[in-house]
Amino acid sequence: MSVNKEVKRITTHVLQAMKTRGEKIAMLTAYDYSMARILDEAGMDILLVGDSASNVMAGHETTLPITLDQMIYHASSVVRAVKRSLVVVDLPFGSYQGNSKSALDSTIRIMKESGAHAVKMEGGAEISESVKRILSAGVPVMGHLGLTPQSIYKFGTYTVRAKEEEEAEKLIADAQILQELGCFAIVLEKIPATLAKAVSEKLWIPTIGIGAGQHTDGQVLVTHDLLGITKDFQPRFLRRYLELFETIKEATEQYIKDVKSRDFPNKKEQY
Repeated sequence: MSVNKEVKRITTHVLQAMKTRGEKIAMLTAYDYSMARILDEAGMDILLVGDSASNVMAGHETTLPITLDQMIYHASSVVRAVKRSLVVVDLPFGSYQGNSKSALDSTIRIMKESGAHAVKMEGGAEISESVKRILSAGVPVMGHLGLTPQSIYKFGTYTVRAKEEEEAEKLIADAQILQELGCFAIVLEKIPATLAKAVSEKLWIPTIGIGAGQHTDGQVLVTHDLLGITKDFQPRFLRRYLELFETIKEATEQYIKDVKSRDFPNKKEQY
């Protein structure tokens, strides 16, 4: 029997038990009540209220524009739908970098106003003060290393990170720092599979990969990418399980046709 099936609610403690037993952790993004309810009922371990809402929900080019208020709105919607998944919320750009007091203030607002279970932050040693302060308030923190989308203008590109030895060594050191500080898990984004394997084996806390190969302790994708609702985003690491863009478009076209031809509504569909 898997750890996932044994429990009524996923907690950070359950995730740790899953890593210990070698059971992979499944994580997807959610931004609204209806989708979160489906994913939760399907048995998802972690739902990430990602700042990727900036891209897929609001149409921005980067994750930078989304605000703390908007993140709380999305998180509240997800929390209302969830019975068993652990809900993790991204701290948005500008709400924690460089100031551990504002990091704590932002986190407290998320936890109090949305009812979420944990927060996620991008970065390593440079955010250690903020991580410490948030953990001291009793809030679980998930780390995020590798390609960190909030730093996209620093990187200048969305290509694979930590291919060079110096950056790989810093990533390993950062992962160990985040673990020592008390983070319960770390997302590893778009790094070589061999490096992700080395980090996952070094750490006792779970790693969640996105474009980081098969040796991490779990995987995460953006739900809209997995379902094929987004159309133009096609990185190598993405497996599309459905092509909903076309399916929804076809259904909509059929509805338009039925309305125009007076086929909808028919006599059975009226009072």
